Amino acid sequence: MKKNTIEWKWALIFLLTTLLWMGLEKWMGWHDENIAKHAIYTNLFGILAIIIYFCALIDKRQNFYNGYMTWKQGFVTGLLISVIVAVFTPVTQLIVHKIISPSYFENAIQYAVDNNRLSLESAKSYFSLKTYIMQSIVGALGMGIITSALVALIVQRKIKS
Repeated sequence: MKKNTIEWKWALIFLLTTLLWMGLEKWMGWHDENIAKHAIYTNLFGILAIIIYFCALIDKRQNFYNGYMTWKQGFVTGLLISVIVAVFTPVTQLIVHKIISPSYFENAIQYAVDNNRLSLESAKSYFSLKTYIMQSIVGALGMGIITSALVALIVQRKIKS
């Protein structure tokens, strides 16, 4: 466990940042009166996610690998963070949709139907806790793998011979 302390720390930072971002989205009205803007602005979280992965891999390189880290070591670090985040995603989704923004699904369904984006049945199926949990798990793993691979490529530092 000691060797993975940094990954756990950054996974926790990622999860807390996710909750804070969801609070910001709610505060900005992207879950209710400005829901039309949600699909655009929610993607800005990706910038924060990448910054977190950069910080995590630099932390691991500096404080575990003594300033040097191969691409593989960086990728595995990012992968472990992604797995931890994915495992805890159902909890964060519950917090978001039961505490931070309990009316989000209702509002999203209403918006989608009123704007002829989805039928009522499709909207209810898409905007549900079960669907969002599944999407979040897949997203955490998929985007985490891609981000880990790219960030590890940039952050790697080989020992000079």
